[in-house]
Amino acid sequence: MASEESPPGEQVKRSSRRPQKKIGEVEDRTWAGHRALQAGRPQDALRCFKQALQAAVQLQDSRALRACSFNLGAAYVEAGRPGRGLDLLRRNRPGPKAERLPDLQFNTALAHNALGQYQEAVTHFQRAAQLYRSQGDGGSEGDACMELGRCCSRTQDWPQAVQSFLRAAESYKMASMLDSAAAALKEAGSHMVQSDLSNHDDISSVLTECLSLSSSIRDPSILGELYLSVGVAYCRIRCFQEAVSCLGRAVEPAAHRPPLLAKVLHNLGAALNAAGDFSSAVERHRLAARLYGSQGCRGDQARCFSNLAIACSHLGDDQEAAESFILALQGFRDTGDRLAEVQVCEHLAECYLRQKKLQKAVELYKQALSALSHCKEAEGVQDRLVERLTAALQLSLTATQRPRPHRPRPHLPQPHSSPGHQDVRKLDVARLAANQHLDEQRVESPGKFYLYYFLSFVAMVTPDCAQEQKLRRAQVDRQRLIQRAESHLDDTSQNHQRSCSKVSCGWTEPTLTRTVKLLHLSSWSPPPPVQVISGSLVHLRPVGGPASVL
Repeated sequence: MASEESPPGEQVKRSSRRPQKKIGEVEDRTWAGHRALQAGRPQDALRCFKQALQAAVQLQDSRALRACSFNLGAAYVEAGRPGRGLDLLRRNRPGPKAERLPDLQFNTALAHNALGQYQEAVTHFQRAAQLYRSQGDGGSEGDACMELGRCCSRTQDWPQAVQSFLRAAESYKMASMLDSAAAALKEAGSHMVQSDLSNHDDISSVLTECLSLSSSIRDPSILGELYLSVGVAYCRIRCFQEAVSCLGRAVEPAAHRPPLLAKVLHNLGAALNAAGDFSSAVERHRLAARLYGSQGCRGDQARCFSNLAIACSHLGDDQEAAESFILALQGFRDTGDRLAEVQVCEHLAECYLRQKKLQKAVELYKQALSALSHCKEAEGVQDRLVERLTAALQLSLTATQRPRPHRPRPHLPQPHSSPGHQDVRKLDVARLAANQHLDEQRVESPGKFYLYYFLSFVAMVTPDCAQEQKLRRAQVDRQRLIQRAESHLDDTSQNHQRSCSKVSCGWTEPTLTRTVKLLHLSSWSPPPPVQVISGSLVHLRPVGGPASVL
């Protein structure tokens, strides 16, 4: 029989083809995994990297195996499983050289950061940034510094965060990545304002440099967020004209993104309020409230209504101001924001006082005190509300006790005598006696006059009061009612005087201060503006080798 074995030369060729085929499979699966990550499909990326790792195992190449394990660990971090990813990254460290691999340091830092181990993450980010600089990779150094800054901000290490963002901006500029440099400067400016450790000139310099690089940004959404963040920062350092200019530039790039446009209009209206341009602010508040309403954002919509009410109040339109405050109050009650509810109740009460609606103002002050009982930040607020409530009650009591001018009524001639003529005469005599008694009480105690008048009218005008016996009974009932009312009125007046003696204050015409809505204003300004801070992005840095993608 003839042998079916192939010649030795052909066996060598076949054996060399198998490793080449496996290497190609590893590379294909690795590229597919990276494309899936860039497309936002972490589960597909995990599947591709697992297939690449299985193919690398068959190659029996330690370097390819470490690279595939590294990529799979990075994919686990991206997929929200940092613990599993960190185990893979630690297990496949190539000995002492691991400390000199910036990509490994970077992804290890990302895993620690996702696990909440911020100190370990800071250490690895700093190592990665230094290694990238030594290699002359400015873009990767900027990425590491950006992640380092965000990690420091989570631990509220504001100086380190600001320094990291500024270093990232310099690294990006060295790499000619001007759009990324503008984003880094935006973060630096926002954190400088938040830390309250930098002076006004330094913050303005950073924000100005950030705006000078904005022309390099092509994405309208990123450009709109940058203008919004810089505008909010200008508001917080009280540069309202610069804030209005910057936020006005954000309207056009945000026009096709309703959520971003609502934030821009919200803060633009607040900046216009603070700058004193209330007529221009009104329309922005209305548009922002409409957009928030279409998105179901009740809390933000309520803040817009509160800002709108403040603007209308300064323009002298107390009617629309009151209506807007009522809408804001309902929104804050729906969202359970008790402190904002207290603020709006006080503003609305002041609006009612200007409209001379004293009872409504008193009721609003009572509601504010009731809502304040659920707030932790009540120091000093309760005393002021009690003083204003007392002043409103004094105004209300003064208004009710003010006597009206006496107007004598002309005597009307009585009709000719009729069968009931005698009864009518007796009724007239009783009515004159009651009127004389009311005049005496008017002089003695003006506050009791209206009560006497009402009781005497009820007692005298009775269907069968023409009869003398029932007339006498009605007069006795009237005297009893008067005595009971006098006793109750005297007790109420004494109690009111005792309560007023505890807090002595004179009511002054309330005024609304300009607020940069949104936030942080004096004790009674609307909440502060919304600041947009971009979220963290996971950057995968695969280890070099036949299975890596550089």
